[in-house]
Formats: sequence, structure tokens, C-alpha cells
Amino acid sequence: MADTLYIIKENSWIAKFAGFLMRFDKIAIVFGKTIYLHNCKKDDFLANKRWFAHEMCHIRQYKKYGYLNFIIQYLWESIKKGYTHNKFEVEARAAENEIL
Repeated sequence: MADTLYIIKENSWIAKFAGFLMRFDKIAIVFGKTIYLHNCKKDDFLANKRWFAHEMCHIRQYKKYGYLNFIIQYLWESIKKGYTHNKFEVEARAAENEIL
């Protein structure tokens, strides 16, 4: 994880919109290597090791599959299986437990 660079943006309209669509009050969403936050301060996000590990997994997925390819596959998985069973979300949830 140390070799994966990331950028964090607070008060993001992108994350706010995603939160509205998903009905989440507090949200982080990743595009490329940028983590967009809504209703969460950067320090609070970084202090939450599980959440940070989850979003870093998505950054690694972007790196592995490529930007556009990852987005297409992620959306297709979500349409077919739903958000919870999307293989990329399953992998990211598993990454939360790797830090324990």
C-alpha cells in the first residue's frame, strides 16, 4: 500500500451526489487515485483504518484494471449483482480486515 499514492478531497460535490444516490450521509468515493469525501474530515477518514483500507483497495483496483475499464466493470458488476455483491466491493471489504 505504501507505493500507492493518493489524493484526498474534502467537501466534494462528487461524493455528495454519490451519497445522495446511495442514501449515505457520510461517504467516500474513489476515481483514479483521488478519494472524494462528503460529511467527513480528512483526519477522521485517515483515523478510520478500515475505511481507509477499503478505499485504498479501490485505488489499487483502478491501477490494476485501468481507469475506464475499472469504471465499466464496476458499473456492470453493480447492475448484475448489486452494490453489496459487486466483486470490487467484496474485495474492498476483505481489505478492511487485512489490517487487523
